[in-house]
Amino acid sequence: MLDFRSIETFLWVVKLGSFRGAAHRLNTTQPAISQRIAQLERELGVKLLNRDHRVASPTPSGRQMLVYAEKLIGLRAEMMAAVGDRSAMRGVLRLGVAETIVHTWLPRLVKSVNETYPNLSLEIEVDITPNLSARLLAQEIELAFVVGPLSASGVQNRLLCDYPIGFLASPALGLGRDGGLVTREQLAKVPIITFPRKTQPYESVRALFNRPDLPPIRLHASASLATVIHMAIEGLGVAVIPSAIVENELADGRLQLLDTDLAITPLTFTASWLASPDIVAVERVASLAADIAQGSHSRASHSQNSHSVDAARAAGH
Repeated sequence: MLDFRSIETFLWVVKLGSFRGAAHRLNTTQPAISQRIAQLERELGVKLLNRDHRVASPTPSGRQMLVYAEKLIGLRAEMMAAVGDRSAMRGVLRLGVAETIVHTWLPRLVKSVNETYPNLSLEIEVDITPNLSARLLAQEIELAFVVGPLSASGVQNRLLCDYPIGFLASPALGLGRDGGLVTREQLAKVPIITFPRKTQPYESVRALFNRPDLPPIRLHASASLATVIHMAIEGLGVAVIPSAIVENELADGRLQLLDTDLAITPLTFTASWLASPDIVAVERVASLAADIAQGSHSRASHSQNSHSVDAARAAGH
């Protein structure tokens, strides 16, 4: 009798193109994957996969089998979501996260997943959006919280939140005293610290200061936001990052949000995943993330407005 485990194994071997990829996805060994495929082929009496090359590809019978495998796995996931209790959502979900999310609402999401789906584990990787996008398309992660939406074929996106980017500096730098406007020319005289190369903020900052009437900009880039924040607090430059991630530093006066006439496009974060017949867990975690992110964004906007009001009061405005 055919079992779901063998059918699911066949599905992932085809989707990932290798026994090794399927073994990693299903948290088992390559020999176990080979045994399941061999058993499935014996029970059906046909060859399902070509193994002549490095990429495992379906035979004509395998392509026909794939249609039914997707339907069966999809129906199983739908049944478990509709009939099963929350503890039935189990396994490991590989999640890629941009560091801005780590510094804002990710801990609340992890807590919510633990409470709502106690048998579902998260395997979290933190990286920049270009790298996470590549890993998602390579199916090395199932869900990504990145600057999006991603436009690649087969990717589904759900809006999480927008984070405005601010110019943040230590009061020790003496910029914007008494709440005054800080000009582009003033900013060009100090080092700018922001996200790493190949990211949207880095390119935006470089474009803002790439002008013949300005001195060459000293642009420091780091993949670690914690490093960027620390450098800004130490007065080593102006950080160009989402102000939402430094609420505590703004509140205690270690950093100040500068008033400038420069505009940088806010970072729009999405939950992004590949369409698949077995994505109930992914969609549920994405839904939880959207609820938490949008609630956090509302609080952050209120907090940022409060900082602006406080600064205006301090300047006598």
